Amino acid sequence: MDQEEQPTEQQAVPPQTPPGYTINLPAPARLPVPGNAEWALWLVVEIVFAIIWAASDAVDAAGFVTATTILTAAYLLSRGIAKASRVLEH
Repeated sequence: MDQEEQPTEQQAVPPQTPPGYTINLPAPARLPVPGNAEWALWLVVEIVFAIIWAASDAVDAAGFVTATTILTAAYLLSRGIAKASRVLEH
């Protein structure tokens, strides 16, 4: 057999679909993927805060909660500003 007589991937016959009804379901709703770079950075800083709180006698639970509250408020404020700027663009 020559090279030309042997079927290649490009010449292969596609598989036959069985006769009958085809069910075409709509794609499920896509939810936004939780997390982005800002959220990942917030999580890393929270983990660092927890390590410092656990390892240090100078930082008590109140200091940890205060730092977490300030960091979370800043994060939420930044997300609100980012979303507001996208609304004004449209």
